[in-house]
Amino acid sequence: MQIDIGIDQEQRRRIGAGLARFLADSYTLYLRTHNYHWNVTGPMFNTLHLMFETQYTEQWTALDAIAERIRALGERAPGSYSEFARLASLTDNDDGAATPDWKTMVTRLVQGNEAVCRTAREVFALADEANDQPTADLMTQRLQVHEKNAWMLRSLLE
Repeated sequence: MQIDIGIDQEQRRRIGAGLARFLADSYTLYLRTHNYHWNVTGPMFNTLHLMFETQYTEQWTALDAIAERIRALGERAPGSYSEFARLASLTDNDDGAATPDWKTMVTRLVQGNEAVCRTAREVFALADEANDQPTADLMTQRLQVHEKNAWMLRSLLE
């Protein structure tokens, strides 16, 4: 069935592709944050364990909203590790070695949140060009969350 929501097919395809990259970055950051929640040690354990849990819980909920927006545009949402690895600008950051110390974890999470922000801005530009307010609103909401997370994490390193 044809989709007639006021955004032409090519624009929906480009926005959907951008959202797929955003979903891949968001999922990769979610997984990294959850991993660090499980494995953090050291003098900052309690603070970081709780902070990471708050962040990954919020990120998990957001993944569904992102995927559903892709589907509302008539595109297929990626959903496998191989698709996420191909689409994400973030890398796993896991070289198979020992678990990083808490400062490295925090640094990598700052970098991850900042990368998600950059991808959100790319998608926002596509949405703005197409007059796609729901996608622009979603990107604005996600930018607020990830910019705040990056700031809070960065503050721990000062």
